[in-house]
Amino acid sequence: MTASKVPAGLRYTDQHEWVRSEGGTATIGITDFAQNALGEVTYVELPEAGTDLASGREFAVVESLKAASDVYAPVSGKVAEVNTALDADPKKINDDPYGEGWLCKVEGVDRAELGRLLSPEQYAELIEKEEAQA
Repeated sequence: MTASKVPAGLRYTDQHEWVRSEGGTATIGITDFAQNALGEVTYVELPEAGTDLASGREFAVVESLKAASDVYAPVSGKVAEVNTALDADPKKINDDPYGEGWLCKVEGVDRAELGRLLSPEQYAELIEKEEAQA
């Protein structure tokens, strides 16, 4: 089994983003696997509230000591809130990628798009394959 955490109750992309759907809102972040690959996060560029996201399109940038990485929207919708705490402490993404390290909250998400995302089991299989190839 993989060393990266894959919490149940979330949906995932093959680009290593996660989504937590709560009512009509979806919270988006990057996975434990992604933050491990990036190393220490030093800066995050997030969209502004009110921005329309399109599934599969870049919406944020996460920079680390190793690299800068684009973050792709796992679902379409309108940004309702961004995690402004990351401005002062981007390392929250490393410390708690599924909690305090969330990136943004999106409203108006299409449930069909959520259904097309990977289950925790499918995502765990994906990262096991990626780790085996590394």
